[in-house]
Amino acid sequence: MAGVRAALASRKVHPRMTTIVFFISEDWYFLSHRLALAEACRDAGWTVVVATRVGAAGDRIARAGLKLEPIPLDRGGMNPLRDLRATLALFGVLRRHRPDILHAVGLKPVLYGTIAAALAGTPHIVSALAGLGSILSGAARRAGPIRTLVLAALRPLLNRSRVRVVVQNDDDRALVLANRFAVAGRIVTIRGSGVDLAAFPALPEPASSPVVFALVARMLIDKGVPEAVEALRMLRARGIDATLRLVGAPDPDNPMSLDETRLRAYAALPGVIWNGASGDIVGVWRDSHVALLPSWREGMPKSLLEALACARPVITTDTTGCRDVIEDGVEGFLVPLKNPAALAAAMERLAGDADLRARMGAAARHRAEARFDRTQVVAAHMALYRSLIAGSGSAGSGSGSANR
Repeated sequence: MAGVRAALASRKVHPRMTTIVFFISEDWYFLSHRLALAEACRDAGWTVVVATRVGAAGDRIARAGLKLEPIPLDRGGMNPLRDLRATLALFGVLRRHRPDILHAVGLKPVLYGTIAAALAGTPHIVSALAGLGSILSGAARRAGPIRTLVLAALRPLLNRSRVRVVVQNDDDRALVLANRFAVAGRIVTIRGSGVDLAAFPALPEPASSPVVFALVARMLIDKGVPEAVEALRMLRARGIDATLRLVGAPDPDNPMSLDETRLRAYAALPGVIWNGASGDIVGVWRDSHVALLPSWREGMPKSLLEALACARPVITTDTTGCRDVIEDGVEGFLVPLKNPAALAAAMERLAGDADLRARMGAAARHRAEARFDRTQVVAAHMALYRSLIAGSGSAGSGSGSANR
């Protein structure tokens, strides 16, 4: 009898480890916004696959012990054949790896990822609508007809019991509910990708003058770059010796991108500096006094979270995503959207008051520690993943069901 039991035990099928696929438009965006989360999954013993358009950041992803799957996703285009190729490529990835969870980040990955996952029978889908994009907010020139198509597609795709919709702020949660993308119980609010508080320490204000306002972002019109330049021009016209440092590169795949000709013209203006992107954001904040982001709309702007962690006061717009970063008058100032005059007034207050900058900077660091610590964000995602798997009993199975 003992021999029979031993034989049966030797034939026991051990469940394979949990597998998760991240589907995201660009490898550099994954690196800056989702790498820590993927590493937490890896450290939990999971197989982690990153499906993305592979560029210069691909080697760094592979070195982290993650499986890299190139997907020909055209983030900025509207070519149906290219989008179909990307969807089919992702379908192939899902069929090969048989993941327990697909985590899609961004509007296009959510749209095409949800379709591919339904066809492949992936058990669970986490759809992260980061900022909901210019199409849903109406900022894009062609937003009308495209917005209608997107809304028509998202409702049936996201209104499934196996889908969880992740948003980064309360405004986007309300928008998801208003557009009937998902019911309240399937919407999870996780406030951005957080900030590594050790990598972004509190820094003393630079002793040098004049006061430097840094805008760290892709160089897009809807990041408020033109408004920032105009606000600085107003300040200098009043005799206030301030500097605007633009830190970031154009984004040719985005219809709102500023081109290099225009950016060089900005940099030729008195007090404006533009040298492209920087690999040392801590160094940017070490050499700057105030963080500036007069954006039209955000999910949860990572550059401002990093500025908070470095104890820099923030001036940003009173709009979706941005207003969640600070409390007006405590860690900085909220200004009206597309209003260079109001922006200049807030900049003038901080340029002329070192004590106010110090108080707001200290409050900024405290807010980063209390609300935006990256460990909290990673823990919230891991709790979501585990609740999905535990709810279906599919942990480690990877076989899935097309309709749960």
